Amino acid sequence: MKIVHIVEALAGGVHTYLHDLSHFFGQEQINKNIQTTIIYSSNREQVDTDRIKKEFSKNVLLIELNMQREIAPLQDLKAIFKLRQILLEIQPDVIHLHSSKAGILGRLANFLSFRKTKIFYSPHGYYFLRNDISKLKQQLFKAIEKNFQTIFGGTTIACGDTEYAIAKTLGKSALIRNGINVTQIATIQKTEKNNQLTIGIVGRVTTQRNPIQFNKIAELFHNYTFIWIGGGELELELTAPNIKITGWFIDRELALKAMANLDVYLQTSLWEGLPIAVLEAMALQKPVVATNIIGNKDVVIPGKTGFLFDDISELKNYFEILEAEKTRHKIGENGLERCQDLFDSTKNFSQLLALYRK
Repeated sequence: MKIVHIVEALAGGVHTYLHDLSHFFGQEQINKNIQTTIIYSSNREQVDTDRIKKEFSKNVLLIELNMQREIAPLQDLKAIFKLRQILLEIQPDVIHLHSSKAGILGRLANFLSFRKTKIFYSPHGYYFLRNDISKLKQQLFKAIEKNFQTIFGGTTIACGDTEYAIAKTLGKSALIRNGINVTQIATIQKTEKNNQLTIGIVGRVTTQRNPIQFNKIAELFHNYTFIWIGGGELELELTAPNIKITGWFIDRELALKAMANLDVYLQTSLWEGLPIAVLEAMALQKPVVATNIIGNKDVVIPGKTGFLFDDISELKNYFEILEAEKTRHKIGENGLERCQDLFDSTKNFSQLLALYRK
């Protein structure tokens, strides 16, 4: 069996997902029967081609292709015909498209190759659910999603339960939750003793992560330490004196070690698919306090693995509860158990393999 993955947005959680996927499908017992190819774009600033080649499984073929994040008719047309050429050379049995741009380009390229191929599509968070775009854009992109699936077919693979509920309204769909290497991550231990409650987030400092709200929370709770593990174009929004910005770690394990030293993980996202960083925090036994949005609410069970909030006025009570180390420990244990049950990448990639073979 030949499987081709196409992704434009190889960054953040999607990067982690495909990195782990490459190692699952690159295992000798799977690789001897399945040839896996990942076609990706390096146009995004945070995509490091050398790092990808070093960190992804050597048993997976990597092909770099110029794809634009935004709508760019001429460049998009070039990408479609280049994709068509690659697909005709590989002759895949399965094409799996990741995120909305690849979902469009990949379907068109496959259609123009005039071959019957199984098509799967993972939105990793529907673009039309973003709340930093106009209502008109939301409606337009929702119509594109629905019409492309109606015209070109295929199965949408939702990464979380709420995304699955939405996917079912647009066409044929299946639920295979995002997962992480729970066993490996859970071995990382806390190495620092914090003098005051230390609360942090991991990720790029972008609009999606809502650094303005993160900064307001830090200003409101000036007796706690806040850490942003990462960096990005909106770092200037993080002005509170009790916020530390680590900058980017070249090695992902170093970022996980920094996360292990937090007391509480705070996710201030405005929108999500199903956040990998939250899963990693839970595997590290961190209580999670997160915005009450799609994705976050599919992971966090209020009162058991953390708390969800709609307004920052709710946080005083939650942080006071989490000041107790015993409480944090119990909630952390619950989070790890939930990850082991539902968000283990080995289990979930096995489900994906079974779907490919079906």
